[in-house]
Amino acid sequence: MNFEVIIGIEIHCELKTNTKMFSGAPVGFAQKPNTCTNEIDLGMPGVLPCVNKEAVASAIKACSALNCEIDPLVKFDRKNYYYSDLPKGYQITQQFYPIGKNGTIKINVDGVEKDIRINRIHMEEDTAKQFHHVDGSYLDFNRAGTPLIEIVTEPDMRTGKEAAAYVEEVRNILYYLGVSDVKMEEGSLRCDVNISLRPYGSDILGAKSEIKNLNSINNVQKAIEYEIERQNKILLSGGVVAQATLRYDESARQTIMMRKKEGNVDYKYFPEPNIFPIQLEQAFIDNITSNLAQLPQQRKELYMNKYGLNDYDAQQLISNKELSDFYNEVVEHTSEYKLAANWVLVELNGYLNKNSLNVTKLQLLPEELAIMINMVTQKEISGKQAKEVFEEIVLGKQTKTVVKEKGMEQLSDEGAIITLINDVLSANPQSIEDYKNGKDRAVGFLVGQVMKLSKGQANPAMTNKLIVEELKKR
Repeated sequence: MNFEVIIGIEIHCELKTNTKMFSGAPVGFAQKPNTCTNEIDLGMPGVLPCVNKEAVASAIKACSALNCEIDPLVKFDRKNYYYSDLPKGYQITQQFYPIGKNGTIKINVDGVEKDIRINRIHMEEDTAKQFHHVDGSYLDFNRAGTPLIEIVTEPDMRTGKEAAAYVEEVRNILYYLGVSDVKMEEGSLRCDVNISLRPYGSDILGAKSEIKNLNSINNVQKAIEYEIERQNKILLSGGVVAQATLRYDESARQTIMMRKKEGNVDYKYFPEPNIFPIQLEQAFIDNITSNLAQLPQQRKELYMNKYGLNDYDAQQLISNKELSDFYNEVVEHTSEYKLAANWVLVELNGYLNKNSLNVTKLQLLPEELAIMINMVTQKEISGKQAKEVFEEIVLGKQTKTVVKEKGMEQLSDEGAIITLINDVLSANPQSIEDYKNGKDRAVGFLVGQVMKLSKGQANPAMTNKLIVEELKKR
């Protein structure tokens, strides 16, 4: 590679509100076409927009979590262009006064941390959705007017891996905040990636390609890596990279030209005349920013500093919020934090993957898993027995009921164990002689016989100790 790669990303994220950005129509996914819409979404004459307060609050949460300066003056603008999925002929957005600016987010790639600057976060409305068929094109206005925030970075990324890490980190933060369901496969979070190459040492940006509507983190990385290679070959052969809008063909694993860009489109922005500027009270902003949900990195620090988890386990937990929430409930009932993390990340996660389940659909109660973990550490059941118990409690059964039904209740009564030991010693006089002759493995044999006689219920550690004591008496 003879060129420096310059990457910037725009993330479009639908906000999780009950109603649209500027109308009272409901927000819904996969509903019957054109049933979640009204006259405002359809751009009918004489109607007026009304700003969704909850959408503004969600945008403020995102700005705060991404370390942006929050503008208390909310102003909207018209972005004028005609397209069939935009019935008004314009989109209401925030061109001149974004609600957030000058933010930053930290990513970690292969153990190296890097700050990615966020230029701006602005609110706007989503467009309708088009469906193209052989007999014509159809429009579904259910999505039209859905509240969006657009998060625009500075061109700070240099590899597809960094870009994927950035999108994943932002996605995780927004999900933890509860402002969006961030389902890329459903379009509630979409990415546009801008890529250009320039000679090392140059401060002039090359012609950029924009890859539109990437719908998975994996595709973000793959599309960028392909486009870097494509542009590199053009430049090395003496060609010129055309400024263009591209899409990524997942099956062909390559970027495809959609249209060339001869220059920047003039959208003729001007202030939205039907929405007066709104001055937010500082108390309103402070109430939102001081009551944010716990963010992924805050939770990771808790896991490592308080619970003693290593970096890998902590990262694995926070990467899945529902699994992390489940773990948090487990450790409310046990102080065996590391053992609990092992059970959640290995056994429980394995069960979920094998059965294609989400932890929220699980019948297992966190408290029951904690009871089982405590029984292992208190040597009431063995680790091997715990795996048998887990297979039952994951189906909704209670831990102690399963232990009792399977006859796993450990025998820890000293008198009862001594009785068993004496029976075993009487039946195995040779083992007594072997022990007296320095053959310590005799103890292991005798422990095994006691366990067999007790049907596995005798406390192994107590049995071992008592056998040695009894042998010394003989």
